[in-house]
Amino acid sequence: MATVTVAAFDFDKTLSDRDNVLPFLVEVGGRAAVVSALLRSAPRLALRHRDAVKARLSHAVFAGRAEADVRSAATTFAADVVAHHLRDDVVARADWHREQGHRRVIVSASYEYYVAPVAAALGFDAALATRLAVDGTGYLTGALDGPNVRRAEKARRLDEWCAGDDATIWVYGDSAGDRELMARADRAIRVQRRPLTRRPIDE
Repeated sequence: MATVTVAAFDFDKTLSDRDNVLPFLVEVGGRAAVVSALLRSAPRLALRHRDAVKARLSHAVFAGRAEADVRSAATTFAADVVAHHLRDDVVARADWHREQGHRRVIVSASYEYYVAPVAAALGFDAALATRLAVDGTGYLTGALDGPNVRRAEKARRLDEWCAGDDATIWVYGDSAGDRELMARADRAIRVQRRPLTRRPIDE
């Protein structure tokens, strides 16, 4: 018998109504720097090697920046996401899980710096998201701290977070990047344009 129920939500285009990675990169680094980094990545690379492109963009925008400055920008960015870029139907479903006593977690390839404040604002138990490496003096190196939290890494991070619990897993996702996470679920729900009902019926 499962001892706990966990509801895991993807972030970009699931809990949020948009992809948030590029807007945050532009917020921190400016549009010109992001466009320049994108142009240096061949279109074929962008389509077939998304993790490599994200690593390049992250280095171009974050290398040498003070972590405190990026964290401050992320806090402001997260507040804007909460105010303007959440899907009301998915938030309502997350609230239903809270009412059932379920643990709730965001599992996302987006950057932890803004996903964590969004999770906190919504009363989630945790945010498992992509981290950025910080050197010993408080500056970002531009590298990722661990893998991009996409595909198999999503499932691995969720399993790590649930370690020791015999959990029933619900997963909400929208894309191929959620495939392994949804395969891990006892109940997987594809979030599409059609709004979710507040209570699960037969999605």
